[in-house]
Amino acid sequence: MRYMLISFFILFMAMLPFFSLYERRKPRAREVVIIAMYTAITVSAQIFFRMTVPIQIMTALVIIAGISLGPEAGFLIGALSRFVANFYMGQGPWTPWQMATYGFVGFFAGLAFNKAEVVNKFEAISGEREEIESLKSRDFTVIMGPVITIALGVVLAYVSYLIYPWNDETFWGWRVYAGGLLGLIAGVAVQRKKLPIDYITLTVFTFFVTIIVYGGVMNIAAMMTMPAAGGMPISFKTLRLLYVSGLPYDFYHASTAAFSIFVIGHPMIKKIERIKVKYGIYRR
Repeated sequence: MRYMLISFFILFMAMLPFFSLYERRKPRAREVVIIAMYTAITVSAQIFFRMTVPIQIMTALVIIAGISLGPEAGFLIGALSRFVANFYMGQGPWTPWQMATYGFVGFFAGLAFNKAEVVNKFEAISGEREEIESLKSRDFTVIMGPVITIALGVVLAYVSYLIYPWNDETFWGWRVYAGGLLGLIAGVAVQRKKLPIDYITLTVFTFFVTIIVYGGVMNIAAMMTMPAAGGMPISFKTLRLLYVSGLPYDFYHASTAAFSIFVIGHPMIKKIERIKVKYGIYRR
């Protein structure tokens, strides 16, 4: 129980700056309404697909929110959507962890992608003077920067295992996620506001950010809540077992989220851009 309380305090302090960033912007009422409506749509979509087709559409919608409405709004929508959705899916000690995780996913998306510029009320482009229809085909090289940094992060994690393995019997586990997370953060920093909004980039980014950020954080959450339930102790061995055993679900989550954003990403971003223009909340 002590570990749970300490972890909740750390999570609260980690999320507080992001909520404060949004509040300091002094958003107008029309912006708050859009965030509230988008949160409601995200929750409704997640519940609908939970009862019908098991697709993790919430992750895709949170990433879309971060891209279209900015990193602060992306964090807010991600955290609120998970909190409200858990009233229907079950609240528990995992809720603060899920709120923080989805918030970070939306925040990363808002930082990484180039803000869409509006040409007119009915056409959006992704930072360059080209029609949105032409974005259906892009070369994979546009996202090689973040992919390379993630790969380098995993390589560094492997080197750390060779130099100081601790009690780990294998390289696979928490080190892979830790290296991938460091690489993802470095990739977002390198490509900040530069990633184009196209089908390939959206899909690949969603897959990596879901499997690294969500999988990485929620496996730590599972370890932190185990002692209170009489489970395994907090240790690197426990963490390694959780990462290895949780990889199939993380892969499924990332794959369905990537599929969702491939299908609905561009239509949703285009609709949000129209709303921003129509109600005068678009910011250059």
